[in-house]
Amino acid sequence: MIQMYHVYKIYDGDFQALRDITIHIEKGEFVFITGPSGAGKTTLLRLIFCGEKVDRGQILVKGKNLIKIKGSEIAYLRRHIGIVFQDFKLLPQKTVFENILFAQEVIGLNGRNINIKRRAWEVLSYVGLSHKKDSFPLRLSGGEQQRIAIARALVNNPIILLADEPTGNLDTDMAMGIIGLFEDANAKGATVVLATHNREIINRSRHREIRLNRGKMINS
Repeated sequence: MIQMYHVYKIYDGDFQALRDITIHIEKGEFVFITGPSGAGKTTLLRLIFCGEKVDRGQILVKGKNLIKIKGSEIAYLRRHIGIVFQDFKLLPQKTVFENILFAQEVIGLNGRNINIKRRAWEVLSYVGLSHKKDSFPLRLSGGEQQRIAIARALVNNPIILLADEPTGNLDTDMAMGIIGLFEDANAKGATVVLATHNREIINRSRHREIRLNRGKMINS
């Protein structure tokens, strides 16, 4: 599903954010990307959804070579990838329900369609926040905003689900609840790649761990 071969990402001419990364992530797998701040976790995720371009090496996602991918193909690829950002990236001027609808509209679906609205309602119910559908993001707690971000990532039934430190500001019980949502999505077939530095979550969940340190992979 996701293959990286001797990947390098370089910033400012000589800073190697990623160095000689070779990774294979199978379809339907759940993988933690771990390491301290600055290890390269976010950069690795950004390469997978074409938020950054690789400087050296090869990346294949769903069999598509990202070195050769065209702009129109990037948009199509992203239809199959759900992304949960570290800072949520919810639209503050839109309600919770409108945020979910927007995720469908950006891939060309009609937000006024009853089936699209039904799907938005389904994912809000799935994360336990259907009662917050008319609230604005800034009126929600951090945990609630995170669950809305997950609902938005899930609404288009992605085959790949990426998450960048989705439990960073949550207590352990709430964090494990969030991990449970990702595990449910994984059980339904999504390939999950989740970046975190939370050792307790990693140890309790027992999924494969890919560890980074200063841009270098130190195990897989």
